[in-house]
Amino acid sequence: MKAIKISTTVLLFTILFFTVANLIPPKKNISDNPFIVGDGLPLLAAHRGGGANNPENTMLAFREAVNTYKADIIETDLYLTKDGYLVYNHDGYIDRTSDVNGDVPIEEMRKNLKDETKRHYIKDMTLAELKKLNFGYYFTDENGKRIYKDVTDPASLGIGIATVEELFEEFYETNPDLLFIVEIKDSGERGYEACRILNETLNNYPEYRDNIVVGSFHGEIEDHLKSEYPHLMRGASVKSVIGLVAMCVLGLGAFDQSDFACLQIPMGYDLGIEINLANSGIVEYAHKRNIAVQYWTINEEADMRTLIELGSDCIMTDNPALLRQIINEYKAK
Repeated sequence: MKAIKISTTVLLFTILFFTVANLIPPKKNISDNPFIVGDGLPLLAAHRGGGANNPENTMLAFREAVNTYKADIIETDLYLTKDGYLVYNHDGYIDRTSDVNGDVPIEEMRKNLKDETKRHYIKDMTLAELKKLNFGYYFTDENGKRIYKDVTDPASLGIGIATVEELFEEFYETNPDLLFIVEIKDSGERGYEACRILNETLNNYPEYRDNIVVGSFHGEIEDHLKSEYPHLMRGASVKSVIGLVAMCVLGLGAFDQSDFACLQIPMGYDLGIEINLANSGIVEYAHKRNIAVQYWTINEEADMRTLIELGSDCIMTDNPALLRQIINEYKAK
């Protein structure tokens, strides 16, 4: 009998605890988040500038994404060069997209990439060296043709490497509302220096300070951004994503300590069992904290439609042409 009373008390206490936890309104992370769309259609984020439509992370891709496909957001990654310039590239090396190795067929290039000692790393090259290269060299169009392979003056077509300042300068006057998702890829001291340069560059483009969210997979860079640049909006680290999703599932929003502006997640994870992250519960929970929910990297039409119906804030895609077509279709309804 005593055991039954104890069990009943524990059960009632547990029910009361979770009831109270769910009644306490969660604290909003930031008061004004430009990445949240509310009841509107999701923002279109050109992942790497739109690598399916144009050579990724080049000014050509960025221009086409904004001017032709009307992208709301440019998503890209930042690396520090040997001589201290901040440039856009997805990888720490440049062999996959540029002609740094000369006239090497795609198949051979892909084979060579497996040998890390043969790669050309941005950290070992100066900006002047990088600017000589054609970053559209391996790009193939919808017909499978390498249309920029023989370009001798890549800068003239906007398919050279781009610096952080060049992108801001390109759109600052014409597109003051353009948003940015950037990731600091370098770790340690190089990552700290990248944060400093990004922050100083934004001093020249003050309107963009409230238009950019900065992320990193490196814990020390996330901590550095928190302590040294608290005015910059941050994306969630892997640890922060796990924490928020766990709090959401357990109904413990009142105890959630997350302090980021954007939750950037795939539609799901395969951890032996499929973890579905494309669900309305996560979106609703995040919105209570004024956190934007942004999904990557979405290239299939069916997935785009699912996320539009879900009420996501942003869809990151390599194919902004396709996503713009679908969003326009929804707007016409």
